[in-house]
Amino acid sequence: MGEHLATENPLGSYLRDRRMKLDPAAFGFPPERRRTPGLRREEVAQRANISPTWYTWLEQGRGGAPSADVLDRISRALMLTEVEREHLFLLGLGRPPEVRYQENEGVTPRLQRVLDALDPSPALIRTATWNVVAWNRAATVMLGDYGPLPPHQRNVLRIIFLDPRARTVQSDWESMARHVVGAFRVEAARAGAAAEVAPLVDELCRLSPEFRTMWAENDVRGGQHEAVKHIRHPVLGPLAFEYSAFSVDGRTDLSMVVYNPATPADAEKIRAQVGSTPRREET
Repeated sequence: MGEHLATENPLGSYLRDRRMKLDPAAFGFPPERRRTPGLRREEVAQRANISPTWYTWLEQGRGGAPSADVLDRISRALMLTEVEREHLFLLGLGRPPEVRYQENEGVTPRLQRVLDALDPSPALIRTATWNVVAWNRAATVMLGDYGPLPPHQRNVLRIIFLDPRARTVQSDWESMARHVVGAFRVEAARAGAAAEVAPLVDELCRLSPEFRTMWAENDVRGGQHEAVKHIRHPVLGPLAFEYSAFSVDGRTDLSMVVYNPATPADAEKIRAQVGSTPRREET
């Protein structure tokens, strides 16, 4: 019977499972003897500020589909992670929740080790607002040294439009910049980060006539998940990279960008250049 109910009511089964995994004492509820582990239904309802009857009906598969607001309250009451919250919305409404952008700059040591293992391919990790938060040695040698820059200046758009050196290394700066602006607009909107990028956009509009013109065009482009990028390195000359961007598992605010040398000869040049460049402590 229990298995049948779980099949018929996956939302109720999921809520019940999450509820029974919580420690009542951690939420200030009396630690008296309980027939089942976890919070009681009325305790979850109290934390979510909804009717105990309505919450009971949700676990029992009655009363129709809940609203997004109710699911948000329940997700907070049950202390769900972002992944668990998304799953709750998929079960309750058949769609993911609206994006809540929460930028948390910085990466784990594990992610940094992944970047370091990709040498001689330049690789970096950026936020949805395109702030660079981690990189490897090959990125420092091939793309530029982010280390000396204050954290708020380690932004891809800021570098492209305000750093003259960014123009000299691009084989077609204007085409690249136009594509970047369109892709940035899409990614920021998809991440729900419009408010977070507004100060950056205002600043770039003031300081860069080219950015102001491109931004005013309201062009949108698909993200460069896979492409070929050509640069003119000041020492190694023309180089080609296969560009790929990947979402970082468990971090909706981060993307990993990898520039894989397009030919073995380019890879060997980069490897030699990285090896001959003094190591600098990255902050």
